[in-house]
Amino acid sequence: MTNARSNARNWFITGASRGLGRAFTEAALAAGDRVVAAARNVEPLAELAEKYPDHLVRLALDVSDRRAVFDAVERAVAAVDRLDVVVNNAGGLLYGMVEEATEEQIRDHLDVNFFGAVWVAQAVVPHLRAQGSGRILQVTSMGTGGGMASVGFYGAGKAALDSVSEALAMEVEQFGIKVTIVQMGGYATELFTAGTTATAPDPAYEALRARLAEMWGDDAGPEPATAAPVIMKLAELPDPPRRLIVGGRSFDLVQEMSRARDEQYRAWESLSRMAQG
Repeated sequence: MTNARSNARNWFITGASRGLGRAFTEAALAAGDRVVAAARNVEPLAELAEKYPDHLVRLALDVSDRRAVFDAVERAVAAVDRLDVVVNNAGGLLYGMVEEATEEQIRDHLDVNFFGAVWVAQAVVPHLRAQGSGRILQVTSMGTGGGMASVGFYGAGKAALDSVSEALAMEVEQFGIKVTIVQMGGYATELFTAGTTATAPDPAYEALRARLAEMWGDDAGPEPATAAPVIMKLAELPDPPRRLIVGGRSFDLVQEMSRARDEQYRAWESLSRMAQG
């Protein structure tokens, strides 16, 4: 087990049992930090608990339950005294066309991907404000700048979290709390398998689904562990960025999307200027 450093940090990470959350948890523990790892199912963390018995606290938590989130944060603070880095990572994927999704699927999806992160932020800010410091890392997506067919609700939840996080950053900076929107690229996180809820497919979209499958291919992306050093660096920067794209290829794609959007705006500038305001 790694010995604690004199400057060890305390982390609170949601969705910590697999994918990116698991990678961030492992990196923080390996650095000698303490981690409160929250997930619906914490059994996959049993091996880490044995390896780091004094550094890992496992908390079973469904972030869509606001009261449970507040209770979990209180238990986390009681266990490790203070929180230095909060990583809002819990999430899932609703795969399907907008027309296909049921009301229940949409609400359940946003309850986790958007409202769950909001509940965590609301629960931790009073503690971070009282101690006069803290980092909140809001895990969103490189795709928040625009929707994509079949994953529109995933993008919508992440885009909403982007917007709220910008507001949150402005509100809490005065208290010594830094917020960074972490726009992740695609990683091999089981998001498209264990983390996916699928709609009942409508045959009308069969051709589009085939085109999307061909466009995306079979590449699951790099391992989540390759993103962990970025998170560790963000946690230690004295003046971290408000938002950060994670992944070189993702950075290039986001720049391409931004240029395409700007070109479209410019192409229709004359129509925009026909209205006052």
